[in-house]
Amino acid sequence: MADAQEALRTLAHNVRAARTRAGLSLDELGRRAKVSKGALVALEKAQGNPNFATLVRLADTLGVSVSALMEGSPEQPVRVVSADTVMPLWRGERGSEARLMLTTGGPAATELWRWTLEPGEEYHSHPHQAGVVETVSVTAGEMVLVVDGAEHPVVAGQTATFDADHTHTYRGSGTGPCHLIMTVHLPPGPA
Repeated sequence: MADAQEALRTLAHNVRAARTRAGLSLDELGRRAKVSKGALVALEKAQGNPNFATLVRLADTLGVSVSALMEGSPEQPVRVVSADTVMPLWRGERGSEARLMLTTGGPAATELWRWTLEPGEEYHSHPHQAGVVETVSVTAGEMVLVVDGAEHPVVAGQTATFDADHTHTYRGSGTGPCHLIMTVHLPPGPA
């Protein structure tokens, strides 16, 4: 519980700092990100439990990575992250999950995610800000990538990339879990 409270305090601080840097009021950030002002006030007070979609909308609106909102102060020059120490940011009803492993620094950050998709389970994503590119590399199993309604099967050993400013969905297919690594390449800007 203490770790969750500390993570929420870090998130609250980072959202408030990014909003201030962007020169946005709570009302304006809420309007642009499609998040209620009440939810933003609670978040900046380290209260509530924002879902993954809300974090993505806030990050997109503020022009930062999801992990920039969630991470504390910078760590050592070399970071080693174990999947079992990273809490999933999304869990599906059938056992699917997505874990944000880390985000690279610099003017054009890249997020590195580990996903497990169970057969038939889907994650629907809204379009991201212009310039965001997602790449998925399936390491085991099968999935279907849906971009603007067009389905693209991707199987173990294959990699797909697309401009993520379009509606997109990840769907597990086949008979067993699909494991994939996803990178989200953010456009240059504040990190």
